[in-house]
Parts: sequence; structure tokens; C-alpha cells
Amino acid sequence: GNYGYNAASGEYGDMIEMGILDPTKVTRTALQNAGSVAGLMLTTEAMIAEIPKEEAPAMPDMGGMGGMM
Repeated sequence: GNYGYNAASGEYGDMIEMGILDPTKVTRTALQNAGSVAGLMLTTEAMIAEIPKEEAPAMPDMGGMGGMM
């Protein structure tokens, strides 16, 4: 039930006795935040991943005409 890990002290024990009154809320919030970050990463990757279009080479310049400026 109340047994868990105290990250502040690095010890395992009864969460209530260690003064951690609501470990479930912390776990739920951490999971929600992790899901939110994962969703942003997936969306961001899809938005910036784009296949570049190949463009035809430009037309060559016309050579100069003799006798003209």
C-alpha cells in the first residue's frame, strides 16, 4: 500500500511515515506530463519532417552578341 521510494533521501519505506502524504498525485502528474511531452515530440517531428522538392536546373545564360554593348 504505502511502501515506496523517497527520492529526497534515497530510502525506501512507508510513504506516510516519511511525510509523503500524496504519492499517487505525484505519480499521476508525472505520467500526464510525460505523455504531454511525448505527444509534443511526435507532433513536432511530423511538422518539421519534410521531403525536399527537386527543382529543375536553371536555364544557362545567353552568350553575348558580337559588336553590341
